[in-house]
Amino acid sequence: MKSKALILGIAGQDGSYLAEHLCEIGYEVAGVVRRNSTPEHQESRIHHLEDKITTYYGDVTDIQSIATILSKSKPNVIYNLAAQSHVRISFDVPEYTSETNGMSVLKLLELIRQRDPTIKFYQASSSEMFGSTVDPDGFQRETTAMTPVSPYGCAKLFAYSVVRNYRNAYGLFATNGILFNHESPRRGSNFVTTKVVRTAVAIKLGLESQLVLGNLDSYRDWGHSRDYVRAIQLMMDLPSPGDFVVATGSTHSVRELCQIVFSKLGMNYQEHVIQDPRFMRPEELPYLRGDASLFKSKVNWQPRVTFEQMLDEMIEIWLSRLRK
Repeated sequence: MKSKALILGIAGQDGSYLAEHLCEIGYEVAGVVRRNSTPEHQESRIHHLEDKITTYYGDVTDIQSIATILSKSKPNVIYNLAAQSHVRISFDVPEYTSETNGMSVLKLLELIRQRDPTIKFYQASSSEMFGSTVDPDGFQRETTAMTPVSPYGCAKLFAYSVVRNYRNAYGLFATNGILFNHESPRRGSNFVTTKVVRTAVAIKLGLESQLVLGNLDSYRDWGHSRDYVRAIQLMMDLPSPGDFVVATGSTHSVRELCQIVFSKLGMNYQEHVIQDPRFMRPEELPYLRGDASLFKSKVNWQPRVTFEQMLDEMIEIWLSRLRK
């Protein structure tokens, strides 16, 4: 009998890669799509899977819709990847972010506890929970203090904490994946990696002339989403739940990101990149670098795609798109 997975946020970057991966290894996959007013885009990442997966309209802020989907799909495992996913924008919509990224997780866990406590639950936690805290060796890990510096990070920390609480109080198989930044050609255009790559390609093709960014000296640990969803699935196959960092262990600044991308396109980033205070966060998070040693001690996982290979893939995709 096939294992059944329900992916909340299946139409997003991670949700689409996870759906592909689970289908490849024999899962029956269902997913929840949040309706928006531009339906031609809301399922664009999963169109190629339409004959392999089942999708439902729903929203994690409407727990009754999820309860109905749960009754129809009868999953063995739920992957909660649904979120207001943009950190900078969380300062503009803090209440919505808190409800979507925080309180909805409490409601999901309570739904599982009451309906079927045998369902495994994965929560997409975030490196943003660490905020500006860094261990003396320059890494962040499961034992690093969490001091978030954005409404996004605060909401994610609430969700992380309630997952731990329900695991300990009620014996649920509830796991937190503390994923550091991960990107791909499917990343939304208002995230910095895609913004840099897309605009640099547009400048190369003569379609634009400058790239406007905020803080160039923020450092992030960037991996590829395809590698990270593989880690998520391995995490849920472990015999016991837990909290696990997934990261590459390397960090790069936004400035370095610009330098590499523009260089690959035969340009000097300094001739095109300008800074604008509008894109600065009210409280900046300067540095993230993850230590995934605990997770790697449990499973045979290593990232397969390097930082530069990921950028090469994104550049190739955007060259193809913008040339059209």
